[in-house]
Amino acid sequence: MKSFAFFILFLFAAQSMSVYAGSFHKDVKIHWGDGRGKIHDNEGKLLSLSLDKSSGSGFQSNQEFLYGKAEVQMKLVPGNSAGTVTTFYLKSPGTTWDEIDFEFLGNISGHPYTLHTNVYTKGSGDKEQQFHLWFDPTANFHTYCITWNPQRIIFTVDGIPIREFMNAESRGVPFPTKQPMRLYASLWEAEHWATRGGLEKTDWSKAPFTAFYRNYNVEGCVWANGKSACPANAQWFTQKLDSNGQTRMKGVQSKYMVYNYCTDKKRFPRGIPPECS
Repeated sequence: MKSFAFFILFLFAAQSMSVYAGSFHKDVKIHWGDGRGKIHDNEGKLLSLSLDKSSGSGFQSNQEFLYGKAEVQMKLVPGNSAGTVTTFYLKSPGTTWDEIDFEFLGNISGHPYTLHTNVYTKGSGDKEQQFHLWFDPTANFHTYCITWNPQRIIFTVDGIPIREFMNAESRGVPFPTKQPMRLYASLWEAEHWATRGGLEKTDWSKAPFTAFYRNYNVEGCVWANGKSACPANAQWFTQKLDSNGQTRMKGVQSKYMVYNYCTDKKRFPRGIPPECS
């Protein structure tokens, strides 16, 4: 029965794959890394980020957005990637920033990557959920998507929802509703915490470490001159998970979630955060 459920999960993933129309040439700029970030084709479909002992690298979107749907296909650093962090996230500037994170924490060869998700509002995060993926994210490209609208934030992998963070402002929980964000991606070193809490250090003899991004696309409410302009009939602006989506998300969480701040009683001895109830 378990193997059948696993097959169905992959079937849904295969059905959910799609092709995107963005271009790294026109939509982003490689804003740090001194040549370690590279676009590999004339159409701007494939980009790589590299990390060595001197520096990592990263890119950012040319536009800012106040709500949107951001998608990319990624192939992560293979082999011993301990201490490395590969990211795809939204972030606003300033000291009281908003942020929505996909972070992939490197591993020792033969161990699973950890997918770390988090949501910051006004500079405060502490809303981590972590997963071990049900596939090898270094062998092939897989699609990662953040949908951010006024009601919720949905994280999906190959079209399968893995996390939903609801707007609970009515219960006093901050939610990113006012600060426009850019889309960022990076590959950097964080050996003090990234792999087994910092127990496994980066093996620089394996450098340079390289991750690939392709088929980048962001559809959002573009922020300019102090206001946002949303595309007409954008389905993501009111997107929510139906009963099937909730079932699929709960299935992923029951099998592959390895940390959930909502159940960390040692961290919250006075009771779980209100959005978790």
